[in-house]
Amino acid sequence: MQQANTNIVIRNPFGTMDVPAPDDRDVMDYAATAALAGDAADVNAAAWAIIAAQSDPLDGIWASRWNGGADPTIAGDTPQAWKEGRAEVRVAGERIFLRFDWDHGRRHGLIDTARDRAGRLVGKYINLTNPAITRPWVGLVVDATRIDGCFPNGRLDFRR
Repeated sequence: MQQANTNIVIRNPFGTMDVPAPDDRDVMDYAATAALAGDAADVNAAAWAIIAAQSDPLDGIWASRWNGGADPTIAGDTPQAWKEGRAEVRVAGERIFLRFDWDHGRRHGLIDTARDRAGRLVGKYINLTNPAITRPWVGLVVDATRIDGCFPNGRLDFRR
């Protein structure tokens, strides 16, 4: 019997499937045009999550929500509807990982990012429930309770 290759290296601190090529051309092209002002007029400005902020500005538990696509596994879902869930952010060296869920924890996603020269989080999302779905993602850390985020189809924000 042949033994499976167990020398697989996982970059993310959650032990899940890694985001493929989080710094590829699609990500950089999207980041060049993505705009997040981080101001009071942003759709993520109003507090919508009740999670105590940790002393570290990023690491810890967050709430997440996204729109811009309809999840076919959720009856009656529309692209405009917010899909809310829980999230956890972990900083690992130069990378910042955001793992989140929605649909009452039945669906999961992972974002693998690095800070760009403007201080934004630039990277890629993978749907861990359906790994064929990946998208560029850009985030702006507004403060210790708010990360505004966007992908080509809509928003993917974090609050606590």
